[in-house]
Parts: sequence; structure tokens; C-alpha cells
Amino acid sequence: MKTSLSCARLAVLPLALAAAFPSFAQTQLKDVVVTATRFAEPAASLPFGVSVISADEIQASGVNSVNEAVMKLLGVPGRLDTSGGNNYTLDLRGFGVTANSNQLVIVDGLRLNEADLSSAGLASIPIESVEKIEVLRGTGAVLYGEGATGGVIVVTTKAATAAQRVNSARLYGAAGSNGLQDLRASAVLASGGFSMDVSADDRRSDGHRQNFASSSDSLAATGQWSNAWLRLGARAGRNSMESGLPGALSAAAYAADPYQADPSRASSRTDHVSTKKENAGVFFEATLGSWQLAGDANQRSKELVSVNYASPYSYNVDASNYSLRARHEGKFGADANVFVIGYDDGAWDRTITQSTFTPVGTLATARSSAYYLKDDLTFASSGTRLSVGWRSEGMKKKEASSVTALDERQNAWDVGVSQPVMKDVTVYGRVGSSFRLANVDEFSFSTPGVPLKAQTSRDFELGARWKLAAGGVDVRWYRHDLTNEIGYDPAGVGPFGPFGANINFDPTQRQGLELEVKQALSPSLDVRLNAALRQATFTAGAYAGKDMALVPGQTIGARANWRPAPGHTLDGGVNWVAEQSPDFANACKMPSYATVDLRYAYQYRNAEFAVGVANLTDEKYYTQAYGCTAGVTTAIYPEPGRTVTASVRVKF
Repeated sequence: MKTSLSCARLAVLPLALAAAFPSFAQTQLKDVVVTATRFAEPAASLPFGVSVISADEIQASGVNSVNEAVMKLLGVPGRLDTSGGNNYTLDLRGFGVTANSNQLVIVDGLRLNEADLSSAGLASIPIESVEKIEVLRGTGAVLYGEGATGGVIVVTTKAATAAQRVNSARLYGAAGSNGLQDLRASAVLASGGFSMDVSADDRRSDGHRQNFASSSDSLAATGQWSNAWLRLGARAGRNSMESGLPGALSAAAYAADPYQADPSRASSRTDHVSTKKENAGVFFEATLGSWQLAGDANQRSKELVSVNYASPYSYNVDASNYSLRARHEGKFGADANVFVIGYDDGAWDRTITQSTFTPVGTLATARSSAYYLKDDLTFASSGTRLSVGWRSEGMKKKEASSVTALDERQNAWDVGVSQPVMKDVTVYGRVGSSFRLANVDEFSFSTPGVPLKAQTSRDFELGARWKLAAGGVDVRWYRHDLTNEIGYDPAGVGPFGPFGANINFDPTQRQGLELEVKQALSPSLDVRLNAALRQATFTAGAYAGKDMALVPGQTIGARANWRPAPGHTLDGGVNWVAEQSPDFANACKMPSYATVDLRYAYQYRNAEFAVGVANLTDEKYYTQAYGCTAGVTTAIYPEPGRTVTASVRVKF
């Protein structure tokens, strides 16, 4: 009853906003165009939710990475990634401990997700190169394949927008708390139909804990040529990162000093990790009459070297993905029809180069190939849009030291409808199915003799989209009913006995309500609000009725950008995250927290001078913890306190 009442209050909030700000219903802006659908199209009639963050919003907020942008501008909860390097695990729809495996990250067609348990590493994307971030809410299985039940984060760089390129350059420098030094540069060289985009950054910090210093540097380049109907290009990039690994803290150690390294072991002061990543690819887009064609081929590599708990571990990854797709826009009488067909192919290899527990040279592989179809019919008489999609994907995965291997074909489908119900208001609904197989780390560390079954989900979404003056309101309800969800059970029986294993969970469910409001209240004031209610529970079995680990029940993010006088900008936001449980038994709770960020910027000619404060109130909090002991949260990874950053950005 309590949750239902909260949902009802959240659902009527747009009406309250409309009453408070009647100007919402005046002048209209152009439709937002999204590319997360793999071809550009207006967002207004989509039968699912998509959130968009622009390059201007990224700059005004002062965020340093893609994961910070999604957390602070969209209110999406994130957990500190224990691998360091300013990385966070985002959680779009309440998947908690399995979030990394149930959402995808795509950058200009390059799939960043690994076929093991490591994260996609959003912090490695040069933030100055980003034109927009699109978050496809809910299943993207038809368009993107396995592991997309929770959603897809699609990052589009400035070089990939197909907009006319003009000669320009940007330089950015920042310094701040915890020894922060951040340098960025980007440039565009254009002549005729040719252009070259280059971006680079170098970031160093002492970190907010002992042995949490980190450094990273990136370089990316894209060259392309285009005319009225064809665009051809090639891209390449590299990134390196080094970070200390201070480990987790007990409740007592956290209370005594949240910024110390784990005092229970000496290696927490020397453990470290480094990664080197490289990628290269080619792409094309062509328009031939009523057909649009597009394709890309990408290669990437990753080298990881770490020493954790004084144990060395390192590996090399080589991965590739290829895609070819076509879109046809036509008519059935007076009704508009859009048909999309595509093919995706992926390969991933990991070779262990050093390990205490796994033989050197151990190879893990993953292969996939898929076909997908999508058709959208819009009826001229009513504006009704009917969408149908289907995907068939074959997957093969194996790990040399494991007797288990996977070789399966899974299908995904969805059916959606959107309907204009009055001027500027559209309602929509969607039902579908999604899937994933265990990754190589999961099936190689499972209960002996008990193979992991494919995880499947039945997915539902209902929503309403209201276009307002200089903004809009989106309200979405969703539910994901999962069968054989794959995850780690600390009480499971693994290869070494009852000390934990990856298993198929008993049936689980995610459901919730999301509200997104974005509006210019005046020519000098823009506001953005994101609020969500989430339920993530076991629906059967030993934990029936219990919450999934690391899923907050409520989140609220509010942000405002105020331009009180020419050249002056004040941008600030508040993010609140409710309490959550670090374990399946819900034996203890991680406390709720609220953080406040504020940034002032002054534009003088072509230079911007800014000072920003993160965690203005110096909140002591943590987003990552792993367990409970006698009802007390343990294995805590603290977040930083108040930090100050001063920066200069120059545009040419």
C-alpha cells in the first residue's frame, strides 16, 4: 500500500508542475531526435522511454565523465567501481549486483561490454568528445542483443553526428581537491567534404583515500568524408589508466577514518591495477532513394595488470564487432511505414597472462551472430504507431579451464504502440522478451555438475509523454519478470565448496515508476527533475519477498541552470538515494544519502572561468558495500567528501 501511494503521488506530480508553471503549455520546440534506435528518428512517438543529455548540459554541469553525467543529470544511481580510475557501475532499472550484466554501453557503434564480469569502463571515454548521451530505458534486446534487459547507454561523439564539420579547437585545464590535475584538448580540421576530429585528455588525482591515487590519459581521432548521400570514415583511440586499490573497510574502520586503506591487511597500501585499451574501426552511411544503409566494423584490445590482496593477476582481451543495417521508409496507402533489418556479429577472446589460481595461457572466448527485424507502421488517420520487432541470436562461450561450455540460440521480441491522445500528449505501451547467457566468469565458477540456464525476462512498459513549452514531461511504469536470473550467491556451493558460486536465482522481478521533467522556466532558467520508485525482489524461493542487493527503493535528482546576467552561469543539483541492502537476506541497511553540487562559470570572450564544488555539504556516505555481520554493514567503499575544482576552458 505504501509503494502504491508513493507511485500515485509521483504520477500526479506533472499536473502539479503544470499548475505551478502555466507557461509550460505555450510555445513548442522542435522534436528531440534520437539515434539509440540505430537510425535517427524523432523521440515523440517512440513506444518506450529515452533520456537525452546534450554536450551543453555536460559542459554546464562540470561533470568529468560519462558515468558522472548519467548519475548527476538523470538521477541514475551509481556504485563506486572497486577497480578505481573514477569508474562507477550505473543501475538503470534496479538490477543491483547484476546491473553490469543487464545493460549495454555503445559508443559510436563500438560495444564496450566485456564477456566477463569486468565493467564497461565509461570513464575511459574522453568527455570533451561527447556530443550526446542517450539512455534507452528498458529492454533493448531486439536492437542490441543479449544483456540489454535493463537498458542501453548510447554515447555519440561529435565526430559521429554527421553534422557539417567546421574548423575549431578547445582547451580545458582544471585543478582541485585531492591533487586533481585535468587537461583536455580537442580540435576539428575541415575542408570541403573532409574532416578530422581529435581529442585528448590527461587526468591525475591523489584520490580521496590512502592508496587510491589514479591517473588516466586518452586519445581519440576520427577522419571522414561525406557528400549529399554518402559518408565514409575511420576512427581510432587509446586509453590507459592506473589506480591504487585501498580495499574495503569494516564498520569500525569506516567510523574511525573513512579515507584510510583497509587497516586489516598491509597489501591494501600497495595493491594496484592498470589497464591499456586501444580501438580502431571504419564506418559508412548511405542514402539510396527511400533506403538508408549503414555499417561499421570495430576492433578493440585491453590489457589489465593488477596486484590485489598481494596476488598478481593479468590478462589480454581482443574483441571485435561488426554490424550492417538498412532502413526503408515507405507508404501503405496514406499510412507511413518504416522497416529496419540488420545483422550483428561479435567475437571476444581473453588470455590469462598471470594468475595465482588460473594457469597462464588459459583462454576464454565468446562468439555471437544475430539477425533482427523491426517494423513501425503509423496510421495517418489517428497518429497511432504500431511497432513490432524480433531478433534471433546464436551465442557460443567457453573457458579452457572449465568443463562447461555454452552453445545456444535465443530469440527476443517486442510489440509496442504509441497513441496521441490530445495536443502534445502521447501515451504508449510495450511488451517483449529479453535474454542473456552466463558470461565466462560466471559459468566457470558455478556449482559443479549444475549448468547455468539461460536467463530470460518478460518485459512490460507503459508511459506518457507530454511536450511542454521549451521542455517536456515523461512518466513511465515498467516491470521485468525474470526467470533463471544469473548472479552470485555468497552461500552457493562452488568449485571450492560452500563458499559462494554463480547460480540461477529463483524467480525475480523488477518494477517501478519513473518521472522525468525538463523545462525552461524563463529565458535564463532551465530545470531538470528525475525521480524513480523501484522494487527489485525475489518472488519465490528461500528469499521470497526480500529485496535484491544494492537496489535503492527511491531516487530523486533535481538540477537547475541559471544565467542571471550575460556571461554568468550558475549550475547546481541535488541527488538523493534511499537506503538499500547489501545482501539478499536484508539483514542490514546502507543509509540513504543526499549530495549537492554547485558550479559558477563566467564567460569572457572565448574563455570560460569556472569553480565547482561537489558534495557541497560534505556528506559522509558510501554507495558500495558487500555484506552484513551481526546486523551491521561491512565491506564498505567510501565516497569522497567535499571537493573543489577550478577550471578554464578556451574555444577557438
